[in-house]
Amino acid sequence: MPYTQETDFIVAGAGVAGLRAAIELAEAGRVLLLAKQEWSESATEYAQGGVAVALSDEDEIGLHLKDTIAAGDGLVNEAAAQVLVEEGPQRIQELLDWGTAFDREGSRLAFTREAAHSRSRILHAHGDSTGREMGRALAAKARTLPNIRFGEFGFTADLAVAGGRVCGVHLLAAPGKAQYIAARAVLLATGGAGQVFRVTTNPGVATGDGVAMAFRAGADISDMEFMQFHPTALALEGAPHFLLSEALRGEGAQLKNAREERFMPRYHAMAELAPRDVVARAIWKEMAEGPVYLDLRQLDARHVAARFPRIHATCLGFGIDITRQPVPVSPAAHYLMGGVKTDLAGRTTLPGLYAAGESACTGVHGANRLASNSLLEGLVFGARAGQAMREEIGKGSTGAAAGAGKVIAGGIGPLPAQVAREKVRTLMWQECGVVRSGAGLKRARRELEAISLPAPVDREWCEAANLLQAATLMVRAALAREESRGAHFRTDFPERNDATFRKHSVISRNDSGVRFV
Repeated sequence: MPYTQETDFIVAGAGVAGLRAAIELAEAGRVLLLAKQEWSESATEYAQGGVAVALSDEDEIGLHLKDTIAAGDGLVNEAAAQVLVEEGPQRIQELLDWGTAFDREGSRLAFTREAAHSRSRILHAHGDSTGREMGRALAAKARTLPNIRFGEFGFTADLAVAGGRVCGVHLLAAPGKAQYIAARAVLLATGGAGQVFRVTTNPGVATGDGVAMAFRAGADISDMEFMQFHPTALALEGAPHFLLSEALRGEGAQLKNAREERFMPRYHAMAELAPRDVVARAIWKEMAEGPVYLDLRQLDARHVAARFPRIHATCLGFGIDITRQPVPVSPAAHYLMGGVKTDLAGRTTLPGLYAAGESACTGVHGANRLASNSLLEGLVFGARAGQAMREEIGKGSTGAAAGAGKVIAGGIGPLPAQVAREKVRTLMWQECGVVRSGAGLKRARRELEAISLPAPVDREWCEAANLLQAATLMVRAALAREESRGAHFRTDFPERNDATFRKHSVISRNDSGVRFV
């Protein structure tokens, strides 16, 4: 589609954070909402389990806050967590007002429980298609607002910066060329970076684009060592690493090893409902002796099929009936707790640039995200970023059109983009995955530094370059954090070190080191 040369606001990413921000911005000016594929192709679309919010009669906001802080393993930004749990109910009520069809028991909202939650506070939709329903409702609302323009298949290749301020984006228009679109402010809501790893639950679009673009432009990046590995992805040869929701264990599914023994009670008092990092490492350890399975056979088969229709149907498609057979599982890269460093209003360290959702880092998740807090984060901080961006109106015109037709520079090297991409993904899974070591991380750093890419520039090249950049930031941060905390576990530093590392890592473009603040 043809794109305008200038607009008031650009939102890169059409998941829950981007959609909610665009809705907030619509009254303040023209909004261009960019998605690099169809608007629905984002992590939001694949979010199964639900959205956590303290709305049930048995719950309290203070309990949700306490659970969030506990899961984050000593590193949660408590101010951000307070915002999340206090503003969450209002944002969910908006979704209900906009027609979101959360599941109900009679006339009452149905809540379930997931790992590390002390109460049943997880809302879900169509059983296990919560993100899809939330995205549908938000997009429907956005399409009623005339100031929002959807730009599908609009790959944001880079940020445009002039005078130390972000003034628009370079949109990939043709190989080697990018169309410059000027704007007063830009929001990155581009999602995560799961594709950095060979084994991931993330869709193919999750290539760390926002983090890489922001770093190249000069914004600070924080907490990149904390990639959450979901404990239970389908581990079947020839099948994708399809997510098997936390809610399955919330309903009573059990983890069993190759000897058909239930093993989680040996690792944590909460057993299968322990924090995700604990469960993922336990599975990883058990896998050294053979496959690990998720077993639902003790549950009512009709209930399982009705409660998890998408999971049930998908597994049937690969020859596994989850009501009759144990399902082979393994951990998989799932959610990036780090990202572009922001304040509680989505402002980055670079004027004119904002970020929200998985591409941002407020510190709200600390070292390990509490299950089902991600969709809530997108709603709450997407709205907050939109509110803050509205303040930019009147603070200057949109950027000059001199950047039109900019050629994106590429390195010259022996590896085609696809080969480089797969080398990065395999290396990161081996050396920067569930269990890490200093020696492995140093090997990863050396090999990442040796990768170069050819000059022709297209989307494939851009994504490979972004994966390489995101991977390099992850490894730098993981090497600097000489302790184990949350999702970051090092065999050479297996203990938590609060005295030195109860701080957030920060990487700046003009600084070769990693600082902790």
